[in-house]
Amino acid sequence: MNAISTADAPTLPVPIEEPVVGNYFVAAYPPFSAWDAAQVPALQHALARPAPGTPLGIYIHLPFCQEKCDFCYLLSYIAQPAAVVERYLDALVREMALYSEAPGVKGRPVSFAYFGGGTPSTLSSEQLRRLVRGLQSALPWGGIEEVTFECAPRSVRREFLETLREIGVTRVSMGVQSFDNELLRLNGRTHLGEDVTRAYELLREVGFGMVNLDLMAGLIGETEEKWRESVRRVIELDPDSVTIYQTEIPRNTQIYRDLKSGALPATPVSWNTKRARLDTGFRELERAGYTVVSAHNAVKDPRRHRYLYRDLLWRGADMLGLGVAAFGYFGGVHYQNEETLGTYQAAVERGERPIRRAFELSAKDQLVREFILQLKRGEVPTAPFRRRFGVDLATEFAAPLRACADEGWLTVSDESVQLTRQGLLRADRLLPRFYDPKFQDVRYT
Repeated sequence: MNAISTADAPTLPVPIEEPVVGNYFVAAYPPFSAWDAAQVPALQHALARPAPGTPLGIYIHLPFCQEKCDFCYLLSYIAQPAAVVERYLDALVREMALYSEAPGVKGRPVSFAYFGGGTPSTLSSEQLRRLVRGLQSALPWGGIEEVTFECAPRSVRREFLETLREIGVTRVSMGVQSFDNELLRLNGRTHLGEDVTRAYELLREVGFGMVNLDLMAGLIGETEEKWRESVRRVIELDPDSVTIYQTEIPRNTQIYRDLKSGALPATPVSWNTKRARLDTGFRELERAGYTVVSAHNAVKDPRRHRYLYRDLLWRGADMLGLGVAAFGYFGGVHYQNEETLGTYQAAVERGERPIRRAFELSAKDQLVREFILQLKRGEVPTAPFRRRFGVDLATEFAAPLRACADEGWLTVSDESVQLTRQGLLRADRLLPRFYDPKFQDVRYT
């Protein structure tokens, strides 16, 4: 893949400040608010069709944490007893079995798996082994290419990392967010900067060949100096991949509740400042030899440090989402599982797939979905869209492409649509411009 252009956009007018509160990160199209229970049968029909030739992945949601971070908007359950965790792991295995006999799934090789959360690394080694044995008994992973596992620094221990190697984990992603202990405490993180260093050294000693570290730009209380120091520290550790997210304040977070009540300990960082800090982070990473490969990620070696979970899913691969509130995509149908532990487990224990809502994409919807998600990588080649959808991107999206080009966010050629550096820094803000009109200006979730 080509490196993303480091060229700046032309001189631009100072943008109007954007709302502090809300979601900005685009993970799916159409927006989640368009999904509903009435479309669940579309998923069942997709599963009943013969297996397609597209890659198949699995997402396993492990929603347990010791504490909930102030910025977290994902579903998680805090400090649950062992019996609750054990019952949930049993449900994951049973859910996988419910999918494994469907004509659209049966016999298909698994290309990638992702263990996300929550905090998956709070499991014990024996719990993890039992879970993986159960999942593999339903759908063998013999030829799997990538297994990603999320870890929190304080929960990393040698014997657990050795278990990850044993079950075939190829990529470990650790949420660092910051190396500044005051910032970590202000934002509800349970680890300290020294925990990151200890955990990272263990990861290298155990021998993982692909380690990703996450940072967050714009944490509550962050200053330019604190941000630059975190970037310096992450470069000093020399991970294979660095992901940088810009801090959001969705309405279901503790940060939002504190902001609303006046209890927030510092003024939220503006979007303009967060984008500037992301730019600083990217430039420092590039100086250290990294290549920026998306709006959120830089890697040391683009040829070796691939991320199949993202790249295959954004190009139309199927993914079974397992677990409470998990999201999946299968046969052109988005779906989400039941949203509470009780309703999810009850459905699985009745022998039913625990689907809460779904959305069947039209051919046009699939085109838009793949284009906007791939645009987050900074460059979208036009040839695959001609082959797959029979369209020319410059014609299909003529009006929003022209507007974005005029504003300096991207360039268009016969070969590709490419974001400028300034466009890359605000990629998720630009994507709704390419939505079908009926999905513009609607609630995201």
